[in-house]
Amino acid sequence: MNFPDNLRYTKDHEWIKLEGNTATIGITDFAQRELGDIVYVEVETVGKTLMAEAVFGTVEAVKTVSDLYLPVSGTINEVNPTLANSPELVNSDPYGEGWMVKMTVNSPADVDALMDAAAYKQLTGA
Repeated sequence: MNFPDNLRYTKDHEWIKLEGNTATIGITDFAQRELGDIVYVEVETVGKTLMAEAVFGTVEAVKTVSDLYLPVSGTINEVNPTLANSPELVNSDPYGEGWMVKMTVNSPADVDALMDAAAYKQLTGA
């Protein structure tokens, strides 16, 4: 399994990459493997300001539907437009083309409080 060192992780299996005050968020390689084949991603929170751990969308796999949780507080600016026609990118490239949303982070320091790759790897037992 892949755990990039340049990302931070949550106990709910989301990853976050911070660039300035803008963060890109998706689900981890571990999460997509657990869910199975992703068939649909729904995010209807663009333009909304949400608190950390709020549900910002859902991901539907062949086996189940799972909520997506925001790692930190902020405003959702953009949903990955490619996922509407190619949700399978979450399975094939969860840390690249399979990202879910971009957001403006209220406090960039909150990202530092999330798990690093080593801690997330330990959480997953990988």
